Amino acid sequence: MRFGYWDNIECYGDRIALITENESISYKSLSEISDNIADNMTERALVFLVCRNRVPSIAGFLGFLRKHIVPVLLNSTIDKELYENLMQIYRPQYVWCPDNFTNEPGEYGYDGYKIIKTGFESPEMNDDLALLVMTSGSTGSPKLVRLSYHNLQANTESIVQFLDVNPNDRAITTMPMNYVYGLSILQTHLMAGASIILTERLIFERNFWNCFSKNGATTFGAVPYFYRVLDKLSFLNQNLPSLRYITQAGGKLGKELHYKLGCGMLEKGKKFIVMYGSSEATARMSYVPSEMTVEKAGSIGIAIPGGRIELIDSNGDVIKESEKIGELVYYGPNVMLGYATSREDLSKGDELLGRLETGDIAKRDDDGYYYIVGRKNRFIKIFGNRINLSEIEELLGKKGYETACVGEEDKLIIYTTSDAEKRITDFLCKKTGIDRTTITVIHIEKIPRNQSGKILYSELADF
Repeated sequence: MRFGYWDNIECYGDRIALITENESISYKSLSEISDNIADNMTERALVFLVCRNRVPSIAGFLGFLRKHIVPVLLNSTIDKELYENLMQIYRPQYVWCPDNFTNEPGEYGYDGYKIIKTGFESPEMNDDLALLVMTSGSTGSPKLVRLSYHNLQANTESIVQFLDVNPNDRAITTMPMNYVYGLSILQTHLMAGASIILTERLIFERNFWNCFSKNGATTFGAVPYFYRVLDKLSFLNQNLPSLRYITQAGGKLGKELHYKLGCGMLEKGKKFIVMYGSSEATARMSYVPSEMTVEKAGSIGIAIPGGRIELIDSNGDVIKESEKIGELVYYGPNVMLGYATSREDLSKGDELLGRLETGDIAKRDDDGYYYIVGRKNRFIKIFGNRINLSEIEELLGKKGYETACVGEEDKLIIYTTSDAEKRITDFLCKKTGIDRTTITVIHIEKIPRNQSGKILYSELADF
């Protein structure tokens, strides 16, 4: 399916789609800007979209969907070496990027963005392929998630339904659009004919809240780290009369803060909705209805409309009993087509057929609400971004450091035999963008290993 909300955004006419510090863009104007950008590219081309929370970035994204051009969403702060690696692997025909992203000349420009024609021919791509997003944080992996037009439409419709997004809503940006949580907020409000307030201010800055109040924002979304900081800043004491609801995803918030925010918002007559998802599921897989957020604090909730969740044991059998732990498996039309690690993979079709083994270990209570208790694989989330611990080890190994990495939510611990704690931290911050306050480097004499050379992570806690 190629038809989606993006094909019909002009139906909202003069309603305001995007609000910036300097102007407001109607849906009619946004559709024209989008088409003008895409008209400078050939249909079914592959394009690197370097994302910012700005009009040309969002317009480009919509224009590419409307003309069946396939974008790869990249952060504007992407590491140069990673960018060059992706360029050589996927060889896009075009790059749509800010003027200052590269010195290469552009063939078409709009509002500080330009089209660069790379000289590569577009690859053979599956007809259903709509979008490619990164999945392993910023650690340098070339692995991309392949999403279809049907994935995007189905997940966006589902989120609009359970959040009750309506044309009067005004969402303010808190995350980059290359992150699927940030992208889902953009898409749901565009589908509903609502407005999006574009800002690149941090949610902790006074100017962010000035922008929030000035434009009458009704909602925002944030990852756990943001809420932990906002809690320290007494967020619940703020007077925000226009606010209708807030959402959380991007990692485990913690039962105590979930409960506190749920109670605080309820007392104000507003909603707090906790969600769970991943890039592989386009965005969302489950949510806690606002009326249950206090009672089910710590839960990831129930499956989104159109989706289904089950738990499986180590034998692959479905777990029927409550409170029994197993791997969470999700079923739904928003499950990705599969991964891509090479240009040739872009021609592949649907490899998962709507079934996603999440790698999260969970349990289900008597009311059918799910709770994450751990991870099957070695991933952690830092400020909402998924980090592969094995890739961190590989990255540091290439620099000559022997390491063993462990961690938890917003905390990365690196054990190393090198007496170079500061150099490791500095390198990792520069290379990946991980905040240095989340990194702890510990010097040890020897990395514990078994007879086959595998690291004994369980023994690291003894150091």
